[in-house]
Amino acid sequence: MVMKIPFFNSYKQMNEATQFHDDHVPEHIAIIMDGNGRWAKKRGLPRVAGHKEGISAVIKIVKAAVKCNVKVLTLYTFSTENWKRPKSEVDTILRLPKEFLHLYLPELISNNVRIEAIGDMENLPSHTQEAIQYAINRTRDNDGLVLNFALNYGSRHELLNAMKAMLKDMNEAKLSPDELDEQMVSRYLYTSNLPEPDLLIRTGGERRLSNFLLWQLAYTEFWFSDVFWPDFSEKEFMEALEDYRQRKRRYGGL
Repeated sequence: MVMKIPFFNSYKQMNEATQFHDDHVPEHIAIIMDGNGRWAKKRGLPRVAGHKEGISAVIKIVKAAVKCNVKVLTLYTFSTENWKRPKSEVDTILRLPKEFLHLYLPELISNNVRIEAIGDMENLPSHTQEAIQYAINRTRDNDGLVLNFALNYGSRHELLNAMKAMLKDMNEAKLSPDELDEQMVSRYLYTSNLPEPDLLIRTGGERRLSNFLLWQLAYTEFWFSDVFWPDFSEKEFMEALEDYRQRKRRYGGL
């Protein structure tokens, strides 16, 4: 059972709680939520217990992102490589979006959060697809934080699909090779309607990208934490934002 954590009851309460007033806030934060299994193992629990506990961390960080006026929060929820895990673990992970949305969708709606998703949705179980699509439909008119779930997502798969789509459009004379540039490539990616991430956070102590947003992270600032995802709190989130504030983003210039 997952304990429900209260969200903001209203915009007034949200604004009263806001503590982070700074123009230097990342517009788009991407998070690799790592360490669920190791969190559970450390406590003598099955790995699936860590994934379930991770739901609590998700809503904590969503709340923190809303307070800080972050525009987009992309969460690496399930990768194309995660199918290699035991079936019982995969089944549990792919039930969690439905469980999370069942608990929190009404409050997300009332707090102007918009749900989106990127990845190969067609190969996900029907209950996962239906839960995500329902949330997308219910929140499509909201214009606050975009909570973007990366589900059955792999960056190489995304780039390969983009190349195939570009070649198809060239063969059909819808696209000329002369039109190809970085902006054009970005239009063929899952994230075409989103800004590129300003900050990547990875929990759990690992220092790699794990096939996540490889094109989009070209100039993103990275912040790594040894804290396992279920224990990742607003405190660590704010530490990441404070570290980001100290950085100078030159994009190859001076």
